[in-house]
Amino acid sequence: MTSQPELADLIPTHPAPPVLHADDIQVRWVMPEIFHDIPVQETDDDEAVRLLGELVEKALPGAGEEAQAALGVTCALGVDDLLAAGAEYAGLCVAAIDDTPCTATVFATLMDSPNAADVRDAVEAIVANLHDLGDGEVTRIELPCGSAVSYVGSRDDKLIGELTDTGQNLTFPTWFIRVYVPLPNGTSLMMEMSTPTMAGWDAFSTMFGNTVSSIRLFLADGTPLITSAATA
Repeated sequence: MTSQPELADLIPTHPAPPVLHADDIQVRWVMPEIFHDIPVQETDDDEAVRLLGELVEKALPGAGEEAQAALGVTCALGVDDLLAAGAEYAGLCVAAIDDTPCTATVFATLMDSPNAADVRDAVEAIVANLHDLGDGEVTRIELPCGSAVSYVGSRDDKLIGELTDTGQNLTFPTWFIRVYVPLPNGTSLMMEMSTPTMAGWDAFSTMFGNTVSSIRLFLADGTPLITSAATA
């Protein structure tokens, strides 16, 4: 297992779309402008292709056709993996950090919380489940929206041979942060930032800190909701 990077400090920001709906709870957050939406929920193939084209042009403005085509193919292939992970929102960043080309992906999904009486118990159950994995850094955190759990780790991902110089599949390490926010209705928001380029870790993890700190919860009537294990 690759050594684990440390979780960057969380930096508060302000609420704004994207939006997910967990039954009677609305979830909103801010994405940095440098991230571009991946059309994971687009069901029309032609529209998905058009949106991916827009993404590539925004992410690699002025780049050559070969570079843009490679990014477009990578994004298109990655959509299946994101959907398999349950992604309801996803965004991609391509940036040069200290002259090193770097990429990061953020996705968000809603999932069932562990069986628990309240948010506090859900937090503890998530912590226990993640500790059982035994291969990452698990931390209880408090966000402006309430209690959450962060999980920092790494995994091996694969690049198909069609996109490598050798024509062979390439396995490479990817580092990630996941944040789990249990909601009082038995659902949890899970948001992940991942990057295969360690040179961008500090910048991307700080952006992700901004993003998760911007999460805001609202009831169906628009009333703000804060879930805190300390007061649950």
